Amino acid sequence: MNKRVAGLLNIVNKVEDWFLIITLAVMVILAVAQIFFRNVFGEGVVWIDPLLRVLVLWVAIAGAVVATRTDNHIRIDFFTRYIPKGYIKYLQRAVYAFCIFICALISFHGARFVQMDYEFNTIAFANVPAWVTELVIPIGFFMIAIRYLLLFISPPEQGPR
Repeated sequence: MNKRVAGLLNIVNKVEDWFLIITLAVMVILAVAQIFFRNVFGEGVVWIDPLLRVLVLWVAIAGAVVATRTDNHIRIDFFTRYIPKGYIKYLQRAVYAFCIFICALISFHGARFVQMDYEFNTIAFANVPAWVTELVIPIGFFMIAIRYLLLFISPPEQGPR
């Protein structure tokens, strides 16, 4: 991989990491604030709970993107125990190709879902359009597909765990 691509990937990695950190920090701050408001004032802020539910989705998908970066995503390695070591790299690439296909498919249909909510002007909470809260689905799965494409092109040396 040349220096420009490595530098670009390094920047993307840092953006992903900071997005995950900031989103998780906002979740913690909002949850603590909601608890404070309920205990001190007897009622919470109306829009915090729905926003926290949305942020859970955002953190989960952002975490999946980060986990995919280093090939540490959930895996079932049943077959790797019974397949000769020489064939594992082919099985690994087949799994990557399947993951690329599935994530691209989810991204495509997620974009259609977002477009539908955009066209119908669906509101998620507090006048926030639902399509804004759902953007993480097509973008996140597209990024996961790209990460798997990079793993397909240049798989890690250690092989499946």
